[in-house]
Amino acid sequence: MPAYAHDKKPFKIDPKFEPQSVRYFSYPPGTIVVDTKNHFLYLVQSFGRARRYGIGVGKAGLSLKGEAVIKRKAEWPSWRPTANMIRRNPGKYRKYANGVPGGPNNPLGSRALYLYRNGRDTMYRIHGTTEPSSIGRSVSNGCVRMINTHVEDLYERVPLGTRVVVL
Repeated sequence: MPAYAHDKKPFKIDPKFEPQSVRYFSYPPGTIVVDTKNHFLYLVQSFGRARRYGIGVGKAGLSLKGEAVIKRKAEWPSWRPTANMIRRNPGKYRKYANGVPGGPNNPLGSRALYLYRNGRDTMYRIHGTTEPSSIGRSVSNGCVRMINTHVEDLYERVPLGTRVVVL
């Protein structure tokens, strides 16, 4: 099934980035593992099996590393660029400083999973995207991007409190 970009034109994603069941042995069931180098997110389902999704990740130096926990989930979330994003690229982000309401034009897409560490919001998210061509690339401001239908599938499969390991 083709993904759709912001302007609703079909975008064909590489089949390796489509959700699929794969062999995976590194973490206990229920854990999300984000492999930033290879652009995959794994939801470990049982010993030796995981559901794998293709992702887009942050540019070098802008990614979260280590462990976090999903403490909040949102459907059609609102979005506001962080102060660091505005500082790095004011021409692009200053106009959004007051935020963007949830909906199909929102950069977080249809779903967002909010990552916390030690009870504090890391400001990193696993979320949908209006830019499906970013899947398989390192182009974001640090968050983990997924095709909207893929993040919707993940959203339904994981509860609050899910452990996330970012490699």
